[in-house]
Amino acid sequence: MEAVALLPVLAAGFAVPQFVPQILKLRRTGDTAGLSTPWALLTGINNAAWFGYFAASHYWFALIPSSSASLLGGTLGVMLTRRRTMTRRAGVIIVLWVAVLGVAATVDRALLGTALTVAFLIQVLPAVVTAYRTHHPTGIARGTWLLILGEVSCWAVFGTAKHDAPLMILGTTGVVSALLMLNRARASGAAPASPAAQGRIGVPSR
Repeated sequence: MEAVALLPVLAAGFAVPQFVPQILKLRRTGDTAGLSTPWALLTGINNAAWFGYFAASHYWFALIPSSSASLLGGTLGVMLTRRRTMTRRAGVIIVLWVAVLGVAATVDRALLGTALTVAFLIQVLPAVVTAYRTHHPTGIARGTWLLILGEVSCWAVFGTAKHDAPLMILGTTGVVSALLMLNRARASGAAPASPAAQGRIGVPSR
C-alpha cells in the first residue's frame, strides 16, 4: 500500500516538466506541423478541473502535477494560438466544455468526476487526429509524450488500487493515446522534413 501511495509523487515527477520539451521545441523551431491548438488549450482547462477534483478528494500531492499541466499546457496553447488560426468550431467546443466543467464543479464532486472520465479523451483526440492527418508531423516533441506516458501510467495503477473510476479511465486512455502519438512522432522522425519546416529550423533545402 505504501508503494501505491507513492504513485502520485512519481506522477508529479513526470507531469511537472512534461510540456517543457514541446514548448522549447516550438520556441526553437516555430514548427507547428502535427500540433493541435485545441489539445493544448483543453489540457490547461481539464487540468484546472482535475485540480479541483484532487482537492475535493484530498489527493493533496496530486495538486502539483495538475497545476503544472494546467499552467504549461495553457502556455503552449497560447503559443500555438499566436502561430496558427483555430477554427470557430473548435473555439465553440472549448467554450461549451468549460461550461460543462463549471456546472459539474459547482454541483457535486461525483458529477465533476463523471465529466472528467471523458475529459482526457476530449482533450487528446484533437492531438491524435491532427498528428495522423499531418503528412510529416515534425513539430511533435517526443519528450513531452514520453513524460505523459509515464504520468498516465502512474494514474492508471493508482486509480485501479483506489477503485477510482475517473483516474482509471484517465490512465488507460492516456496510455493508449501517448503510445499512438509516440508512434507517429517516431514515423515522422524517419521522414525528411518538408521544405517549409526546413526553412523554419534553419536546415538548407536541397
